Amino acid sequence: MARDGETFDRELADLPEALRWREWLRRIEAVLFASAEPVGRERLARVVGQGANLDLLLADLRAELADRPVELRRIGQAWALRTRPGLGPAIRAALAPGPQATPLGERELAVLAAIAYHQPITRAGLADLFGAPVGRELLARLRAEGLIAHGPRSPTPGAPRAFVTTEAFLDRFGLESLQDLPEPPPPDASP
Repeated sequence: MARDGETFDRELADLPEALRWREWLRRIEAVLFASAEPVGRERLARVVGQGANLDLLLADLRAELADRPVELRRIGQAWALRTRPGLGPAIRAALAPGPQATPLGERELAVLAAIAYHQPITRAGLADLFGAPVGRELLARLRAEGLIAHGPRSPTPGAPRAFVTTEAFLDRFGLESLQDLPEPPPPDASP
């Protein structure tokens, strides 16, 4: 947002075309760099001229970042700058103040996968899949991590709340959309 008395020039009409394109690229990169969350197209469009092709700008930015430690990643319907996967261990080693956070356990990952593949799904639906109830504490931890959220209410009696995955889920597992989930393993054929 412009400061008092300043106007924000999206169009940059006074610049030659090549410099205008370069400035739009810089703006998009700055917005993505400054944002902790993925940024949608409508927000990115606020910093470039109306005639700018946002898809081409994003493609150019992705190409510029090809040899750098960060990459432009699409997450759902938004974009974010993320550290390249191979550099994660180096960053954690350098910046971790102490013991690392406990990773998700096998049960939590299994429940998260079930929600991802069967969403929206209720606790009762999860219990049917696992053959045992899924604890509220486990679901609360996944919600606290931002990996799941409440979805629509089920049309079943009592209208229980269903669960769905979030964009944070996509981001954490490096997915652009749920269509990028791997094929689920076939059901266990053993008796």
